[in-house]
Amino acid sequence: MPLKYRVLTIVALCVLSIWALFPRNVTTQVRGSDGLLHEQTSRHVPLQKGLDLKGGTYLALEVDDSKQAIPADKKADAIERALKTVRTRIEGFGVSDPQVQKEGNDRIVVQIPGIQDEERARELVEEQAFLEFKITDKSQALERDLAHLDQVVRQRGLTPSGTNGAAAPAPAEKGIQGLLKTADTTKKADTAKKSIALAKANTDTGAAAAAAAADSSKPQPGGAFSSLLQQGGMPGEFYVALDNESSLKKYLADSTVAAAMPPGKSFYPSTDTTVLGGKTYRAWYLTDAKDIMTGDHLNDAQPNQSQIDGTVVEFSLDNEGGRRFRNETGKHVGDYMAIILDGRVMGRPPVIQSAIGTRGQITMGGKGLSAAQDLALVLRAGALPVPLRVAQSNVIGPSLGQDSINKGIRAGILSVALVVLIMLGYYRFSGMLAVGGLILYVLYTLAALAGFDATLTLPGLAGFILSIGMAVDANVLIFERIREELARGKTVRTSIDEGFRHAMPAIVDSNVSTILTAAVLYQYGTGPVKGFAVTLIAGIVASLVTSVFVVRTFYMLWLNRSRGAQTLSI
Repeated sequence: MPLKYRVLTIVALCVLSIWALFPRNVTTQVRGSDGLLHEQTSRHVPLQKGLDLKGGTYLALEVDDSKQAIPADKKADAIERALKTVRTRIEGFGVSDPQVQKEGNDRIVVQIPGIQDEERARELVEEQAFLEFKITDKSQALERDLAHLDQVVRQRGLTPSGTNGAAAPAPAEKGIQGLLKTADTTKKADTAKKSIALAKANTDTGAAAAAAAADSSKPQPGGAFSSLLQQGGMPGEFYVALDNESSLKKYLADSTVAAAMPPGKSFYPSTDTTVLGGKTYRAWYLTDAKDIMTGDHLNDAQPNQSQIDGTVVEFSLDNEGGRRFRNETGKHVGDYMAIILDGRVMGRPPVIQSAIGTRGQITMGGKGLSAAQDLALVLRAGALPVPLRVAQSNVIGPSLGQDSINKGIRAGILSVALVVLIMLGYYRFSGMLAVGGLILYVLYTLAALAGFDATLTLPGLAGFILSIGMAVDANVLIFERIREELARGKTVRTSIDEGFRHAMPAIVDSNVSTILTAAVLYQYGTGPVKGFAVTLIAGIVASLVTSVFVVRTFYMLWLNRSRGAQTLSI
C-alpha cells in the first residue's frame, strides 16, 4: 500500500476510535408516574463499568426441585427456556448493561450493575408470574368438610396432645371491597368506548363480616384445623391469624390432609392482611380448582395511577383470550372472581356483574409504583417455564468497585511504564517507534471494546493490561530479525523489509493460537471469564494492526525523511 494511503488509514482509525469513545446524549422513552411514555435524555458513556467495578447485585438461580421435580436430563433445556424469560425481565428493569447468562447446564447468573436493592431483584427473577382467574366457592364445601379435616389432623398426630384449638376472633371487614376492576372496550361507529366494569363487593358484606367477628369473639369448640379458620363476609372467604398461619400451612403440606380437602377445590392465601385488636389476620379463599382464564392470553400490562384505586396494573388480553373471558364471566354473573398470581390471591375478589372482555386492571392494595412496575414487567415477560430459586446472592458496594478501579489503573500505569522503559532502553530509536504504536494500540483497543458495547470488568482490566505487554511482542520479533539482516551487511531499507516479511509467520502463529484459546474461554466460560476473553481478543487484533501496519508505516516515514539512512538505531 502506498505511504499516503497508509497514513490516511491510521488517521481515519484514530478519528473513528475517538468518536467511539466520546460520550453522547441518548434519548429513550420511560414510563412516568402518570403511566404515559416520556422522552428522557441521558448521557451515554461508552465502556460502562461492570458489577465488580460499579457495584450492584449478583444472583445465581437454579431450578427449585422442591416445587417441581425436573428430571436431570431435562434441566438444561428447562434452564435454557427460563433464561429468555429472566433476561426479558431484567432488561426491562431499567438499568444499563445487565448480564444474564447460563453457567454450566443448571444455573442462571444475573448481574445488575448499580442496583443495591437485592430483595427487589430477587423477587423479580423468582416471580413465577402465573396468573389465574378462578371463581370462589359458593357451595360451603370447606365448612361441611371441617369435621373430617379435624379428624384427619388428629389421626395424623400433627398437633401436640392436649391442644384444644380454640378459635381466634375473626377480623373486621376492610374498607376496600375489591381489588380488580375490568372493562370491556367495544368499538362503535363514532369510535366511542363503552366500559363494562366489575362492581365492588356488596356493601352488606362488611356487616356480615362484623357479625361473624362478634359471633366468634368467644372461643369456639372445634378441632385443630377448624379452630384456625374464621368465616369471612363472602362465599369461600376465611380469615387466619398470622400467628396460626404456619400451623395451617403445616397441615396443608401433609399429603393426607391435602387429599381430605374438598374435591375440585383449591385453597389460596391473599396478599392482603388486616389488623383487629392488635392482631393481624390474612384472608384465605377457597376457589374452584378449574380456572376460567390464565395469563397465557395476556397481551400487555402497564403500571398506572388512579385517583380512585391508587396504584394499578392495567392489562389487556388478546382476541382469543377476550372471547373466552367474556364467555366464562358471562356464565358467572353474581359470583366472586379471585385473581391469583403465583398461588396468592391479589386482594379481595370482586363480584362479577356482567360479562368482561379484553381489558382490566389489578389494584396494588396500597403498594407503590415500583411494585406495580415490577408486576407489569413480569406479566409482560410471561410465566417462568420452571420454578427458580436464588442459590447464591451478593451485593457489591460501589466503594469496593472504586478500589478495584484504582488498583487496576495503578497496575496499568506501572505495566505501560515498564514496557516503555524496556523498549526505549533496549531498542532505542526503533523502540520509540514501537512505543508510538503502543499508544495507538491502547486507543484502538478501547474503541473496539466500546464498539461492541462491552462492559469493563475487573477480569477485563486484567486482560487489557496483559495484552499491553503482549502488544510489543510482535515488535520484538521484528526488531530481532532486522538486527540479523543488518548483521549480514544488508542495507537499512532492505533489512526493515526482510525483518517484517520473515517475522510475519511467527507473529501470526503465536497470535492466532492465543485468539483460539480466548475464543474457547468466551464460548464455555462464565461472565468474568468472558470479559477477560473479549478484552484479550480485542487487544491481540489491535496489536497486530499497530505492531505490523502502524510501526512499519512509521519506518517508511522515517526512511523518506532521512533519504535512505545508512544506520538504524536498534
